[in-house]
Amino acid sequence: MRMFKSDNNSGVHPKILESIISANTGHDNPYGYDKYSVEAKKKIRELFEKEVDIYFVTTGTAANIIGLSCLLEPFEAVVCTDTAHINTDEGGSFERISGSKILYTEGKDGKLEIEDIKPFLTVKGDEHRVQPRIISISQTTETGTLYTVEEIKALADFAHDNHMLLHIDGARIANAVVALNTSFKEMITDTGVDLLSFGGTKNGMMVGEAIISFNNDLTKDLKYYRKQGMQLLSKMRFISAQFIGYLEGELWRENAQNANSMGQYLANELSKLKGVTVKEGLMTNMIFANMNKKIIDELQEKFGFYTIDEDTNLVRLVTSFDTTKEDIDRFIEAIKEVN
Repeated sequence: MRMFKSDNNSGVHPKILESIISANTGHDNPYGYDKYSVEAKKKIRELFEKEVDIYFVTTGTAANIIGLSCLLEPFEAVVCTDTAHINTDEGGSFERISGSKILYTEGKDGKLEIEDIKPFLTVKGDEHRVQPRIISISQTTETGTLYTVEEIKALADFAHDNHMLLHIDGARIANAVVALNTSFKEMITDTGVDLLSFGGTKNGMMVGEAIISFNNDLTKDLKYYRKQGMQLLSKMRFISAQFIGYLEGELWRENAQNANSMGQYLANELSKLKGVTVKEGLMTNMIFANMNKKIIDELQEKFGFYTIDEDTNLVRLVTSFDTTKEDIDRFIEAIKEVN
């Protein structure tokens, strides 16, 4: 069975499994002081072309929460959109673990704009009010949209001009880089991003994300936050080895390219069908469409996809690194049978 609920539904790329097996020979140092972690960090620094600090963790939520917590005083807050993953799908873990507050605003198509942030800055210096410190955006956003490189730079410049920092939740950052035909250096390093949650699980890895700091002075204590956050794995090499396989030969690009191209093929084929209206302008592997209720009822259990809005019958369909044209053709034919 192939599913369109999430790119988390897919399995693990064979090359990643090979990387895990390769780390399972002999003994090595624990807690990230192994040769695989050293090599993985080297490859990540080459990817971003900067001497960044890197901390491996198991999940995207861990990357977000531990990374953000390290940058905040107890009286400071994160500004994000209402749809941001840290605000909607991390179970209140940010507030519980960091003790800080999220200030959210309704974004346009899931994106945060400078004008959305300005109202939060009017309380700067007011001891009665929580102080905005970090701007957090998702790339790709939770609604499938993308920030251009220019938009990211504008947000970073605005943050720094106002004594703030910019964090990116990059669970699907590879899909964004491929879709915009750019590089990690151009999108992240050169724009002035301070902290990145670098995703791998949604793009073919088994488990593993990386907290990447582009401002090492600010995150010198992050290792303690990771330990207290229960993310310092004793056998860390089985996480870092995956990143070696992920980055070697640009497997990340190959996987994201397939996921994106299959997403675009799916959108194109759906747009030809009656009873389906596809949201336009989406460039990655996340597709949103309004569907006839009968189609949803008939096919949701068989193919697996989420209904985002019951009132408008808006559904989300996500393709993966291993999605094939045949998978999509079967789905399209099933819709035609219902119609």
